[in-house]
Amino acid sequence: MTQTTAPLRTQTPVLEITNATLAFGDKLLWSGLSLSVQPEEFIAVIGANGSGKTTLLKAILGEETLTAGSIRLAGAPVGRGSARIGYIPQHRASENGTPMRARDLLRLGLEGHRFGLPWPTRTAKAKMNHVLDCIDGHGLADQPVSNLSGGQLQRFRVGQAVIGNPDLILADEPLSALDLHQQASVAALLDEERREHHSAVLFVTHDVNPILTMVDRVLYLANGKFRIGTPDEVLRSDVLSELYGTPVDVVRNQGRIVVVGTQQHDHHPDEEWV
Repeated sequence: MTQTTAPLRTQTPVLEITNATLAFGDKLLWSGLSLSVQPEEFIAVIGANGSGKTTLLKAILGEETLTAGSIRLAGAPVGRGSARIGYIPQHRASENGTPMRARDLLRLGLEGHRFGLPWPTRTAKAKMNHVLDCIDGHGLADQPVSNLSGGQLQRFRVGQAVIGNPDLILADEPLSALDLHQQASVAALLDEERREHHSAVLFVTHDVNPILTMVDRVLYLANGKFRIGTPDEVLRSDVLSELYGTPVDVVRNQGRIVVVGTQQHDHHPDEEWV
């Protein structure tokens, strides 16, 4: 059950997912998923809890094995630890007493894949300063990671993911611990990165509104099914009602989108922002 639109560009795809199926025992997350992602594309990944959004990112990272199908990054099979991917995990607190400084966390995104001791070049210092500017991080750079608030830590994780100019950025609920101002700053940083360095972005979120103006396509996962298309093609009452198997209303109000389930459903709340 798919709906596709033509790719926005005709360059070599950054990411190609072909007929992918992933199941754990009797639990089918999705089946027959095909998605070709072009450089600079910004794709929002949306869906119910348990629909396999985070698992999809882990499969792209080489941390989950598909039941069927394939995933290729820049034409090659995916594998663990690719420097071509920048990854922003779901927010989690750091362990108390972690001695690493915030700037060291940021530097891992630039040099963490290399063997030996890092050598601070002029280019590396310039990149560090640029990203610190973007995440408003200069005043926090020498703080231990364990001293950062949830929002501060998430800003540095975003910086870590983009500082190496990756081909693909995988963002798993990157705005969840941030206030509205920080959400706007981080979203703008990701948008700037994909445009300046031609990175593609897969952005998992439960609320598409903060990034709606940036989104080229939406991948919506629910009940083992999916739809792919522009926001206007996918975020519609008829499309989501078919995915969820129950009546769902999509309401647009002052440029924001809210999904309202007209009946209680195990996999969809009565109301949620998407």
